[in-house]
Amino acid sequence: MAAKRLRQDADQDPESSSDGKRVRRLPSFSTVIREAMMAKSLQNIFFALEPLLRKVVQEEVEKGVIHGLRLFQRSNSMHLEAAPEASSLKLVFKTQLSLPIFTGSKIECLENNPLELVIVDSDTGEPLASPLPWPVRVEVVVLDGDFPGGDQSEWSSADFQRNIVKERTGKRPLLTGEVNVTMRDASAVISDLSFTDNSSWIRSRQFRIGARVVAAAGSQNEQRIKEAMTVPFVVKDHRGELYRKHYPPALGDEVWRLERIGKDGAFHRKLSAANIHTVQEFLKLLIVQPHSLRDILGVGMSDRVWEATVAHAKTCPVGGKLYVYQGSQCSLLLNCICEPVGIVHGHTTLTLQELSQGQRTYVRHLAKEAYQNWDRLEEANDLFNQRVLPQYVEMQQSGVESLAWYSVDQGIAVDYPFEDYEIVDSALSGFG
Repeated sequence: MAAKRLRQDADQDPESSSDGKRVRRLPSFSTVIREAMMAKSLQNIFFALEPLLRKVVQEEVEKGVIHGLRLFQRSNSMHLEAAPEASSLKLVFKTQLSLPIFTGSKIECLENNPLELVIVDSDTGEPLASPLPWPVRVEVVVLDGDFPGGDQSEWSSADFQRNIVKERTGKRPLLTGEVNVTMRDASAVISDLSFTDNSSWIRSRQFRIGARVVAAAGSQNEQRIKEAMTVPFVVKDHRGELYRKHYPPALGDEVWRLERIGKDGAFHRKLSAANIHTVQEFLKLLIVQPHSLRDILGVGMSDRVWEATVAHAKTCPVGGKLYVYQGSQCSLLLNCICEPVGIVHGHTTLTLQELSQGQRTYVRHLAKEAYQNWDRLEEANDLFNQRVLPQYVEMQQSGVESLAWYSVDQGIAVDYPFEDYEIVDSALSGFG
């Protein structure tokens, strides 16, 4: 029996025998014990970590929910701010600024007047009735010159706030003086305001001055009053103020205050050599002998530069003072830049617009004589002023240019001598 069993075992496939052994192989007792202990340890760890994991997950979920709510609220508020708040009232600066502006110099409007803020109706532009029903506190700020972009004329309070420019680190406040104003009437004057820094350090290189309402004490109305702002402008360092041009120039200003004439430059030296030191002297020669003035400045001054200088000079206020030059046939009335404004013959006073071309030619001759004898001219007395000054003022206000006679004759050559007074006598025969 034993021999037969051995033979049968020998006849079996050795691979199938090894597979059978592999299938029937059982884990050892130590392995079973080790795996059971490991499973028990993991289960204990899971039980221990479960409260901690729940707390962490809960906190993260709460953070996610809060963050989502904030994003939702912010998107809603941005959507609401996209359309500026409607307002029926607005702040405005009454007049334009006097430019250029330098650091440390008082900010003023045209004609050297202080800044003036006015509360007006947005639709009609009419100021509110004074006094206001409640005091309004206004803050004056500096804005970026690029705000608002393009042709945009509407903005929200938040947009206005975001474009306020603050001083550079370590610098004094950018704007000093009356930066907080209490308005009890529809208008308020700001007489003390100046910059402490130039505008070259911001991207636009320009500032605006803005004004916004920060409080309306006692007001029951939450209506917005739209902010005011000036046009953009450059603020220059005060070191350049010594060489600044004047807008408009004054009669007594040195001639280099005119555009395109630099102090101690070539044009300035040429004018000084010709005894032209002030704007008044420049204008007098421009009126009487423009070609002579052009020749003094020379070919180095291009036509474009000449036109810019002359245009700036003509903005100079000449005032209402009149002078009398006694000619052989009549008396000529001139203003302070030797510009004829009227002619008197006997008891008749005529303005230049009433003269014929021949009469205007004679007036031009008299004007040249008056220019050459300027120091001997007399101021017009009250009688002359009563006759001519009202017409002169009316002519200026109506936009009639008193140089019209000169522009007509400027390109016309005079073929007869000025000494031939028969022509003058015939021209003046109808005056009396």
